[in-house]
Amino acid sequence: MASSRAYLDFILDQLSGIHGITWKQMMGEYILYVNGRIFGGIYDDRFLVKPTRSARAMMPDAETELPYEGAKEMLLVDNVDSRDFLTQLVTAMVDELPAPKGKRS
Repeated sequence: MASSRAYLDFILDQLSGIHGITWKQMMGEYILYVNGRIFGGIYDDRFLVKPTRSARAMMPDAETELPYEGAKEMLLVDNVDSRDFLTQLVTAMVDELPAPKGKRS
């Protein structure tokens, strides 16, 4: 099942206080970036984030889920209605995310 654009727009609105949020659509799902670094995505209308140390600390009871078959587990964000929580979560994760890969020439 592909994710809806409406759910992506809702999450992007919730994250609108964070500078540098971008996204790319891939195979019906949406990959989310902050300052060029992947931090999560929208998969089957679920907001999933990378299981960084800070994300685990902020969501100790979060369920781990696969975004798609064969992928690494991610954390399910179930508190999507709190703009403040989402802002704190993504902001806390930024320094733990790998740098973007260079473009191939």
